[in-house]
Amino acid sequence: MFFPLRDENPTRSTAWVTYTLLVANAVVFVFQLFGPISGDQLVSSLGFVPSRFEGSVSGYASSTTIPFATLFTSLFLHGDLFHLGGNLLYLWIFGNNIEEVLGSVRFLLFYLVSGLGAHALHLATNASSVTPTIGASGAISGVLAAYLMRFPHARVVSLLFLGFFIRTVVVPASLVIGLWFVVQVLSGLGEMAGGATQGVAWFEHIGGFAMG
Repeated sequence: MFFPLRDENPTRSTAWVTYTLLVANAVVFVFQLFGPISGDQLVSSLGFVPSRFEGSVSGYASSTTIPFATLFTSLFLHGDLFHLGGNLLYLWIFGNNIEEVLGSVRFLLFYLVSGLGAHALHLATNASSVTPTIGASGAISGVLAAYLMRFPHARVVSLLFLGFFIRTVVVPASLVIGLWFVVQVLSGLGEMAGGATQGVAWFEHIGGFAMG
């Protein structure tokens, strides 16, 4: 398994939207920890809950309208520091190049639409779930797909994990991202087939990637 550290794919412009998204996610996480509203309450109110979109009220307050805002607010909430750190690392590595290709405005729209695609597949596969889904990973998955299509041969410095054996390697983006996607698909199918849940919304990742 590869854990990317950085890519060797320099940009010529400043990725203002990517950096803004990085800061926004970090600031929201600090607010979750230290703000006047508890983190659990924020997640319950602003996380994406599939059952709300089919009118289910099991475990949550009912609403007469579909809470469209949570489609976007959920993208900026995270469960813990590792969840946040992993997402921001991938966005930092791969986001700037895609922003340069698309331009800042189109990149922001692309990011948000990828997040919507992630929610759509999660809703299709977990329609009755009352568990809030949070995190930027669905939107970032779309960024990974775009990077794979645009820069498949870009060199990515990564940690290679083989049991207790760990070393730094430089491999093409197609290998890093391709294997990452295979893991998402296998994990999602395994969980759907009755495997133990890991608390990861695999189909968010798959949906975001497909949209990207």
